[in-house]
Amino acid sequence: MADSSERLDFPGHDGGRLAARLDLPVGPPRAHALFAHCLACSEDGIAARRIAGALVARGIAVLRFDFTGLGGSAGDHANAGFSSNVADLVAAAAHLRATRDAPQLLVGHSLGGAAVLAAAGEIPEARAVATIGAPADAAHVAKSFAADLRRIEAEGAAEVTLAGRRFTIRREFLEDLAGARLSERIAALKKPLMILHAPRDAVVGIANAAAIFKAARHPKSFVSLDDADHLLTDPADAAYAGDLLAAWAERYLAPLQVEPGNRVLVRETGASKYQQAVAVGRHALIADEPEAVEGGADSGPNPYDFLAIALGACTAMTLRMYADHKGLSLGRISVSVDHAKIHARDCADCGEGREGRIDRFEREISIEGGIPSELADKLVEIAGKCPVHRTLEASSAVVTRLTEDQKDQTATE
Repeated sequence: MADSSERLDFPGHDGGRLAARLDLPVGPPRAHALFAHCLACSEDGIAARRIAGALVARGIAVLRFDFTGLGGSAGDHANAGFSSNVADLVAAAAHLRATRDAPQLLVGHSLGGAAVLAAAGEIPEARAVATIGAPADAAHVAKSFAADLRRIEAEGAAEVTLAGRRFTIRREFLEDLAGARLSERIAALKKPLMILHAPRDAVVGIANAAAIFKAARHPKSFVSLDDADHLLTDPADAAYAGDLLAAWAERYLAPLQVEPGNRVLVRETGASKYQQAVAVGRHALIADEPEAVEGGADSGPNPYDFLAIALGACTAMTLRMYADHKGLSLGRISVSVDHAKIHARDCADCGEGREGRIDRFEREISIEGGIPSELADKLVEIAGKCPVHRTLEASSAVVTRLTEDQKDQTATE
């Protein structure tokens, strides 16, 4: 399996190397996304990491990079303009297209959001676009350093402070952004658009979200980020934005073509002590431990929950197959499953010959409209024929081995 995150670089709009990170899900990615960060951020900021993590958990690979002259990327940002940011995005998409797969999802934070709106028309494979706290035009960007505008106009450039970081802003930067004609590009987008914005954003006001929404055509969506700040410095706000984006984007992505089989891949995400990313065919899931377990984040079902899920789902499916085969008119089937570890001597209905502590799954079946009395015993019997039920009651063999590359590494140490 590939590492969950790969450091790489690629040539930007002027040939300079741009520093990037590619976050990969477990198993084959269902799609690739391109993330553009804000002017005062980097590809490794809180918002970028959390949003990328949420997308990766849904099986979407994410490329995030630093624009020219920012973070680890080459070049002088003072000499770069908005057009160069857009060109860097197009270059990033070209790199993905050549080495992996072209991005189907474009996500931009703050000025990065304006950049993806401008670049989307030049990335034909993009199926959906999302912005977070994005400005609607150059005038709103200028408000971030309004006190320095006169000096920029008079001297051609000035150092400004944005989100605690110092930047040199040139007159050409503002002129370049003003000429981007974002409203026209938004109107011509012809791609689903999600706009995420906090009503109390003190850097880029909520009026920007309204202007972008008004300029866009359907399908378009707006989601309030409530009390989040502009940089999403609270990890919970960044994770919330990421989860929303991931759920929204799923309906617009091309279906993943997977090889037939029943192989399940599980890998640590690194987001918390026990969180695991799970890939099953084209499906992406999360497993974790509850918060009651030290280090657990309760971000997904625990391993025994998945066992109970398997038993409950298999039971309902088996009963539905039986009902259809017999032509029975049964209402919607529900199955609840409870799991506990108990002493065999305390389990009167677990059968004989068991000793020590055992796993006990208690299953309750409910059917809308009630269960006909003449079918009650039969349905319990059929539930017992569920393949997962039989697997749990039978003795299973678990064979464990190291992958070939791990064995080779061990042999050389």
